[in-house]
Amino acid sequence: MTEITHRFVQAGGLRMHIAEAGSGPLVVLLHGFPETWYSWRHQLLALAAAGYHAVAPDQRGYGRTDQPDAIEDYTILHTVGDVIQLIHVLGEERAVLAGHDWGGAVTWHAALMRPEVICAVVSLSTPFQPHADGPHLAALRAAAGEDYENYYSAYFQRPGVADRELGQDPHATVRRALYGASGEGYPWSPVIPAGGHVLDIWAEPSTLPPWLTEEDIDTVAADYARTGFTPALNWFRNFDRNWALTHPWHNAVIRQPALYITGDRDLARTLPGAAELLAGRPAAVPHARDAIVLPGCGHWIQQERPEDVNEALIAFLRSLPQG
Repeated sequence: MTEITHRFVQAGGLRMHIAEAGSGPLVVLLHGFPETWYSWRHQLLALAAAGYHAVAPDQRGYGRTDQPDAIEDYTILHTVGDVIQLIHVLGEERAVLAGHDWGGAVTWHAALMRPEVICAVVSLSTPFQPHADGPHLAALRAAAGEDYENYYSAYFQRPGVADRELGQDPHATVRRALYGASGEGYPWSPVIPAGGHVLDIWAEPSTLPPWLTEEDIDTVAADYARTGFTPALNWFRNFDRNWALTHPWHNAVIRQPALYITGDRDLARTLPGAAELLAGRPAAVPHARDAIVLPGCGHWIQQERPEDVNEALIAFLRSLPQG
């Protein structure tokens, strides 16, 4: 019986922990926040059974992978570079990338920056957002108005604040985040109540939904209890730096075949680029094959609807040219 195995690899200067299963064409699975490789546990074995080498790393700053100290060590150039290095360390020249949340952002940017390496892309929740005319935080300030300072991604910019709040009880943080942004926790507001704390944006579950167990929460929380939340939050602290670094790709488009999957209760459906993907007219992703909306599903798509995601992912992979 195929099992998920674990090992460490050296991806450039980064010691990276990976979970993997199977053999065959390489599919790399990139997690988001606040998650680890474990968010892809259901896909690893399904992909292995379908004839693929599935690899889910802990990304930079997460889990058992190295956690650099400096905020500027978490830019999109670093995270894309980690993935490209990983593919080559695994002995491959090309791979399919599938990403969720922040992992989706890395997936789209890796496809832009290294099209000779990334042959196809799958993004869960995160649409492709073409390079904007101005930096992210200024746009958020204009859109959020008086709520800006309490909008969670702006709140995350304050070093040490959300870090302490999220790290006080990692089990409670993971439990509330996974429930609160799920289909069962919907709706939730990205704006922290005045005088409140970041966890106040997510409801406290009275019971867990069927797709989530206390053991699942313990597994993820154990990693955050060891690392704290600062390395993961540093990804958010590079929003404007990432905008400046990606100027060379202004007006660039994704040329690879692409699949987009979201839930009808996922707030990420409101992000720039999502409407075009869902309408089937994504000028910036001209070879998008499909956009799938899962009813009743929230943000944690591959965990909430593993069978649906596995089916769509494997069908997409099998539709790609071989070799």
